[in-house]
Amino acid sequence: MISDEFFQNIQQQLIEQLPFVVYRKPKEAEVKAMLQETNKLYTIKDYSEEGFVFAPFDSTKLSVLIPVKDSLTITCGSVNLNLFTKQSRVNAGVEAAQNTEAAHKYHIELVQKGIDVIEEKLFQKVVLSRCEKVGLKDVNPLDTLKSLLQNYPTAFVYCWYHPKIGLWLGATPESLIATEGSRFKTMALAGTQKFEGTEDVLWQNKEKEEQQFVTDFILQNLEGATENVHTSDVKTVKAGNLLHLQTNISGILNFKNSSFKELLNQLHPTPAVCGMPKEEAKQFIIKEENYNREFYTGFLGELNLKQKTSRNTNRRNVENNAYASIRKVSSLFVNLRCMQILDGNALIYVGGGITKDSNPEAEWQETRAKSLVMKKVLQ
Repeated sequence: MISDEFFQNIQQQLIEQLPFVVYRKPKEAEVKAMLQETNKLYTIKDYSEEGFVFAPFDSTKLSVLIPVKDSLTITCGSVNLNLFTKQSRVNAGVEAAQNTEAAHKYHIELVQKGIDVIEEKLFQKVVLSRCEKVGLKDVNPLDTLKSLLQNYPTAFVYCWYHPKIGLWLGATPESLIATEGSRFKTMALAGTQKFEGTEDVLWQNKEKEEQQFVTDFILQNLEGATENVHTSDVKTVKAGNLLHLQTNISGILNFKNSSFKELLNQLHPTPAVCGMPKEEAKQFIIKEENYNREFYTGFLGELNLKQKTSRNTNRRNVENNAYASIRKVSSLFVNLRCMQILDGNALIYVGGGITKDSNPEAEWQETRAKSLVMKKVLQ
């Protein structure tokens, strides 16, 4: 489908207030959309469902599904990003109000409170966040989506809408887990610093320790449901205007004693978005952050989509096509670098990992740097 027709279909879905998701996987050209045919709110029961899942930070809350069975799936081979004019404009007065001394003071005090609790040995790490409101004029979320697609080719870029939930957009660098048949891939991603023209940088002990927390947590929680696990060396990766530390993890799924739902419950939320130990950090976040994260630091993506695979690389050899098989494929991403469009405002969600070595003012500045990922597409 050509780009103009593709986005016209999505725009019509928005006009009719019907659920949809538009997304592009990292480093791919194809943009895919699932257009739900009714406004019914589907929820996940056991993660055996097929469709696109949108899960909140708090795993005790319901995860939303756009199901294949009630949706039209359309694709666009590539999007012409040079012919659109952004209509969204930042209302500078509203934006400035969110960077007041009160907001600054509250986040500094929140981070210090987190450090104090870490020193009391109640947990080793906690991820603390805030929500920054940016006023918009003439909002068209599809223009914002196109800008995200243009600016962040290595991220998972999406626009998700349900009339009973809201409208979210993002460009996340972090995979929660990808599966193809019995094989899986995931990553540990933590530590942040500004990109200054090179990926050859020095990392402080605080960032290295934070990265190791995440890696150890994932490996520990994979033990009961996986085998032949391989862990890569830690490397520096670029995501927009930021650098992070990343470790790739892969292996074979083995659900003799567990299920995919149980594995996801073990992995989510990871120390990269919550803390460690998980439950203690999560309760601190819910009590002290003073706002509802909703789907920020939740996860989203393709769930159990059917994919045809074949060992036959010669298309003329029809006989060997009998060996083709259908595999279930899931590709789930952590909902970072995201925003919600609500009542003419962009609610931008940003946070950072707190350890015993954290500096409150530096953590505030890190959230400001992370907010630029979303603000860049609103200018």
